[in-house]
Amino acid sequence: MKRFLIGISLFSFLIIVGCSVKETKSEELLPEGIPEFVQESDFDKIDWNKKAVTFDRNMIGNENKLGVIGMDQPSLHAQKWMWHLWGIDHSTNPTLTVVGFHKETGTVHPILSTGWSMGLSGPNNGADAHTPSTVTISKAGEWAFILYTDENIFDILVTDITE
Repeated sequence: MKRFLIGISLFSFLIIVGCSVKETKSEELLPEGIPEFVQESDFDKIDWNKKAVTFDRNMIGNENKLGVIGMDQPSLHAQKWMWHLWGIDHSTNPTLTVVGFHKETGTVHPILSTGWSMGLSGPNNGADAHTPSTVTISKAGEWAFILYTDENIFDILVTDITE
């Protein structure tokens, strides 16, 4: 009977430890201060084969959805980017949140100098909404930028940052 109880106690301990490890992993992936609406499952939606392309006015992105001016020479130094979004109703005062995911390390980073989010302004360069920003990319490698508008995924931009 003692062996049976010891076995059950050990099994219970392993389950509790297993749950704790999973919770720790979640905390490691999503850094402190990230908006609550960002979910780990959002990173499963990244299509690493769908790279950003150059289109109208030297924008880089996904044509007719998302374009960035200033991203044509991505680097690890602070730089100015102008975000352009199509299909946005600007009358609702939308908010843009940008979450960077570094493929090689599997880590999540803010890239906007102002934090995770900022407001969007009205039409510009043919887009329905836009906003200027300063961005800092922390590491070279393959990146996915997940953009949210008003707490919903808007688009994902995949690119390589070299130096």
